[in-house]
Amino acid sequence: MKKLVYLVDDEADIRTLVCATLQDYGFHTVAFGNGRDVRNAIRRQPPDLCIVDLGLPDMDGLSLVRELWEDVRFGVVILSGRGALSDKVLGLELGADDYIAKPFEPRELVARVKTVIRRRDQLLSTPAAGAAAVARFAGWAFDLGNLSLTDAAGRQETLSAAEAGLLLMLLKAPKRVLSREQLQTAQDDRDDGPFDRSIDVRISRIRKKIESDPRHPQLIKTVYGAGYLFAGDVEWSRPPG
Repeated sequence: MKKLVYLVDDEADIRTLVCATLQDYGFHTVAFGNGRDVRNAIRRQPPDLCIVDLGLPDMDGLSLVRELWEDVRFGVVILSGRGALSDKVLGLELGADDYIAKPFEPRELVARVKTVIRRRDQLLSTPAAGAAAVARFAGWAFDLGNLSLTDAAGRQETLSAAEAGLLLMLLKAPKRVLSREQLQTAQDDRDDGPFDRSIDVRISRIRKKIESDPRHPQLIKTVYGAGYLFAGDVEWSRPPG
């Protein structure tokens, strides 16, 4: 079955280019010119991935990204003419799985779309996820079946696929230092040259969800010059696979 990709962009030529390129690589694509229409389409049929331009005519694209990432059924990729590092960091901080700046190489866009979808599929189709594996640590329960975190009071936090993948790696190797290179390789992220902060941004987002004081983390420790370490004890309901 073809993967379904929604594209929301106010530029007709971009919509035509992206849709044609993705269709050539076997994706089913539907394009929208504004945020309202893509919202309505998602209610009817959620896609596997949604590509969002930040310069939409009827709403702020960043607000739409913030809204969409909370739906764990699909990935979110930003496609934008705002290519500054600060914009990329902000996009990831809001939960986007990836950020592609215009102008872009169509084949690179395809590769990144494939990576985000593959990452999500792997997380949701592993034996651990199928068996509803749950990792418990420091009063939290991390459910691989729906990529959610639940605290002792029942409050839930949702992770993006990229964040869930990072947390899973750390939880599978507690008390061990994992380098940024190891984490980057496991994320299937491509080399972005000067934009090498994606791991750090995602770690920061995870900390904001699980640490009592994210500025002084006790669970995910930074080992300067080496990488990150999960310092807590982890108990799995089933083997993590």
